[in-house]
Amino acid sequence: MKTEAPALYKFESLTDFHRVFGLPKPVHPMVSFVNIKDMTINPGVLPPSMVMPFYKIAFKMSLCGKAKYGQNYYDFGEGGLVFTAPGQIFESPNGNASSGYILLVHPDFFLSYPLASTIKQYGFFNYAANEALHLSDKERAAIFAVFNIIQEELDSRIDHFSQDVLISQIELLLNYSNRFYGRQFITRKAANNNLLQKIEDILDEYFNNGTASESGVPTVQMLGDRLSMSASYLSDMLRSLTGENAQHHIQEKLMDRAKERLSTSNLSVSEIAYELGFEYPQSFSRLFKTKTSLSPLAFRQSFN
Repeated sequence: MKTEAPALYKFESLTDFHRVFGLPKPVHPMVSFVNIKDMTINPGVLPPSMVMPFYKIAFKMSLCGKAKYGQNYYDFGEGGLVFTAPGQIFESPNGNASSGYILLVHPDFFLSYPLASTIKQYGFFNYAANEALHLSDKERAAIFAVFNIIQEELDSRIDHFSQDVLISQIELLLNYSNRFYGRQFITRKAANNNLLQKIEDILDEYFNNGTASESGVPTVQMLGDRLSMSASYLSDMLRSLTGENAQHHIQEKLMDRAKERLSTSNLSVSEIAYELGFEYPQSFSRLFKTKTSLSPLAFRQSFN
């Protein structure tokens, strides 16, 4: 009887990753730099989904051309970067021809270095695949210069200085990516100039049709789902556009709605809290006072 491949394959090590894709054994147990053209991809053998305990930074030329992001064309046709954090599930390659590079790093490689904690601040590791970083020629040259140093370090020498050199290059790569994502948000301002209005409309509908009282306070994830964006990408884009993240915009809408209900209705504070989606009125009162320096009752009394 034929045994079916599991629906989800969990890589245990870099050696395991190299074996599955027909690559030579890695030269370093915690860091690997792979040319995608060297990988052997057998769609009929690989499980549909995979997960691995590594950070993955992949540059792929297949992102170029007339591919779309939502209803908008990508900024550039010179390829782009996709970032994956440990434990994230991704689809197996489909076997189509592709070119590019993959950098894999085990989190333990950063232990005893500040990057072990600061790497979690790079929000693009939580972006969706269709929120890739699209690079101009100059940006790609900068990324490739770092890739070349990493590859040379791995191929030519492993000594007491290797970890310092590799980590400094990985950090440079992340900082470049942060900068280039900032540029991407700026160049897409025209395409996303109606984003704030869309958010306003979604939240208005959420409160007007009673969804809040049934489903709770609106979340960044809910907004992201409605806008076909990951929560992290939405927050970072809003921060670039307005200086505030998505959670701030939700709370500002909550406060506007609360002030309106407190000043124009006879509903109790508890009734307004439940109407806005709060499970406990105390949570509503605490947030309201934090945002306005007044309790809901004090705010209401100021109108009498």
